[in-house]
Amino acid sequence: MSPDDNGRGTEYNPDRRTVLKGIGATGAAVAGGAFATGSGAAAIGDSAVLQFYHTDWSDIKNQIGDIANAGFDAVQVPPAQKSKLTRADQDNDHHPPLGYQPINHKSFDSVFGAEWEYSQMIDAAHNNGLDIIADAVINHMAAGVNFDQFPYFSYNDFHHNGGIDDYSDDWQVENCDLSGLPDLKQESSYVRGQLQDYVDKYASLGVDGIRWDAAKHVPEWFFSDYANQWANQHGLYSVGEVLQGSKSYCDGYAQTGMSVTDYPLYYTMKEDAFHQNGDLSALDGGGYVDWNSYRAMTFVSNHDSDPPQYQKMAYAYILTQEGYPRVYQKDMPYWDSDIQNLLWIRRNLAGGSSIQRHASKDLYVFERDGNLLVGLNRSGSWQGKWVKTSWTNTELSDYAGNNGDNFTTDGNGWVQIWIPPQGWVCYAPA
Repeated sequence: MSPDDNGRGTEYNPDRRTVLKGIGATGAAVAGGAFATGSGAAAIGDSAVLQFYHTDWSDIKNQIGDIANAGFDAVQVPPAQKSKLTRADQDNDHHPPLGYQPINHKSFDSVFGAEWEYSQMIDAAHNNGLDIIADAVINHMAAGVNFDQFPYFSYNDFHHNGGIDDYSDDWQVENCDLSGLPDLKQESSYVRGQLQDYVDKYASLGVDGIRWDAAKHVPEWFFSDYANQWANQHGLYSVGEVLQGSKSYCDGYAQTGMSVTDYPLYYTMKEDAFHQNGDLSALDGGGYVDWNSYRAMTFVSNHDSDPPQYQKMAYAYILTQEGYPRVYQKDMPYWDSDIQNLLWIRRNLAGGSSIQRHASKDLYVFERDGNLLVGLNRSGSWQGKWVKTSWTNTELSDYAGNNGDNFTTDGNGWVQIWIPPQGWVCYAPA
């Protein structure tokens, strides 16, 4: 099929909810390092995740139908447990964040709504073919709260090592307080039991995945020996927030059997590639997705990290590349026509391993093997480039709609494509 006038497909895909289950099953299979880094495997996810932040469950529920029609696979929502802070505690930029200072992991009546509203949101998502990824806070509890105010934890359930002074010291990162938040003692079987109850409650309400908040502040063994196993028992997709620019550091967590947020790619896009003085050749090997596309959740921005200057180009990159991409609703709403068009392209055309076809300061061109040719142009003027492709004597059309001209590959698979300024093209057989 082809895109409609809004650049998206209007079909309902009843098999959409198999995506997270497929990634979760792969995570269970690769736990312990069955996948070597640099495996070059093609991505599993056929669409993308939409991340909400500071949004009530009822508001998300009311948007579920439109989100499904836009072409997403899943929705990531804030933590559901009872936490410290309300909207009255925030400034105009929505700081500090809500939901990340737990008081009671077993009460799901929170600032975002009651437990029954959370359950209704999940049901609405499932009825529209969408999965729900829950945000789980398992590293710490709320700051400035007497220990006896936590119904299931007491003084001895925490590390008492002070704050983190040196973020290059892994012991401090994993055993000291993050920003004054009391650090839970994961080596305690009692603490682990309470956290397992937390995951079990999420699963009982029907969530399909877990995003582990502040994962790098929790030892890898906790995920390989416990948390990922809890997720696997319920068939849940598992992804850790590993806020680190090192691919090898991220890989350590991925090898426990879960996906990781691709901060190496985020920093490459923001600091090196997608801005007025950038260099698109930095994208070549610039992300964890280049090491292990099955385990990389790619993203352009989130509630902690601002987008690059050329934000829309960055989305054009992650929504057509390997990995499992996530769109941040606050910075790039799901009703944006370019996002919906890129989601259609992802679902219908962006399969197969990625092959770099050209990398320079202003231009980056890659092919999803035999399916899609993507070109990005950072410069302020139209750019043309001859590139090798997998097609011979084949007419190619730009499904992004940014170049109305079709181009035909020659008998050796070469073609010259033209890319608009600070824009992109997505060519496939016409």
